[in-house]
Amino acid sequence: MRPNSRLSAAIIAALVALPATHTEAEELRGKALVETNCARCHAVGSNDTSTHPDAPPFRTLSKRYPIEDLEEALAEGISTGHPDMPEFVASPDQIDAIIAYIRSVQDR
Repeated sequence: MRPNSRLSAAIIAALVALPATHTEAEELRGKALVETNCARCHAVGSNDTSTHPDAPPFRTLSKRYPIEDLEEALAEGISTGHPDMPEFVASPDQIDAIIAYIRSVQDR
């Protein structure tokens, strides 16, 4: 293999290893955020069960209200919900990632 061919192959391999889209990268960041901050009570995946009886699974949130309505709550700090829910305030980048992830797991 020629030097330029090896470099091209390395670049292609690196690109293939990256998430396919910006949205996919956001979804991955959002998944990590909800797993860290929400999964103690909420089902955050596509088929798990909430451990807290008052914590709705994230995959069903769009049945309750538009997902975009969560943006303001996340920015101001979610302090309502179920009684045991800790307050969580997210940055704008975190909000975008969380919303992207929640959209990705909605029941269709």
